Amino acid sequence: MLSGCLKEELPVPAYARGEGRTLDFCLGTGYQDQLWMDLSAGTIVNTNPKTAWDLAFESAPQGWHVLLNGSRMMTAWNMGPISIETACDTSGLYAGRTIDAPSGVLDSTAIGDWRNADDVYTIDLGYGPEGEWLGAKKMSLVSVDPTRYVFRVAELDGTNLHEVEVLKDPTRSCTSYSFSQGVLPIEPPIGAWDLVLTQFTHEFYDPWLPYIVTGVLSARSTRVAEVHTSDFANVSLTDTVAHPFSDRRDAIGYDWKTYSFVTSSYNVDPNFVYIVHDAEGYFHKLRFLDFYGSLGQTGCPRFEVVAL
Repeated sequence: MLSGCLKEELPVPAYARGEGRTLDFCLGTGYQDQLWMDLSAGTIVNTNPKTAWDLAFESAPQGWHVLLNGSRMMTAWNMGPISIETACDTSGLYAGRTIDAPSGVLDSTAIGDWRNADDVYTIDLGYGPEGEWLGAKKMSLVSVDPTRYVFRVAELDGTNLHEVEVLKDPTRSCTSYSFSQGVLPIEPPIGAWDLVLTQFTHEFYDPWLPYIVTGVLSARSTRVAEVHTSDFANVSLTDTVAHPFSDRRDAIGYDWKTYSFVTSSYNVDPNFVYIVHDAEGYFHKLRFLDFYGSLGQTGCPRFEVVAL
């Protein structure tokens, strides 16, 4: 006589559990690469130089956010409703610059909500793997609709002004764009990846300071819980009751390691344990074991992963 109105949950497919595995990946000289990872498969599904792209445009039909490449410490400076053809320089950029929040929260981007304004932004392109400055551009966003973005780009002196159209890629959460090469398939398709090993820009305070760190960011479809314990073997899903999942992109972040000025080396804290709910619905626990490769090269995180 009675019926429920709760949507029936879909069960997660059976998944072979094992004793876990150890994964090793390297970001290359100067942390030059970004490694996009499928955690269930334990494989890298895409690799690209961090210099390959500049902007990421939210791909959803109603999406309008424009993101910066934080792996290079890109920043934006809103110069207001000036003419994009007006010559300018980078004076004042340091004090007025903003970054995308490393949490990935879309209401905390450097460019912000541009839709009802006619502002011009100076875009600092950040730094390459050798610490070289990559220059700056001026940009004015014109329009967005369910399928495309339109914006204008110029050099700082107002020359080389041109209009650009970027078609949204609905298979990816963000459509990546390079000022020199146009649209590129950087971020893997939705559901194909869970974590990206990369550098990213972190915010330090007192005083405020954007700083490049090396670590792990999550896909928007991935959730992470952090459990601080030395008993990795007994960490289970029940620990997420006391340590709830977070959808922050920097939930794993960079602070599972620390730098020793005494030894001039990085030390990994294996007591940082992360429970990851991946894009396919599976659960895993992981901890980092090292930050150095077999030849002693830095930027080669090794971590242990166990399916839950």
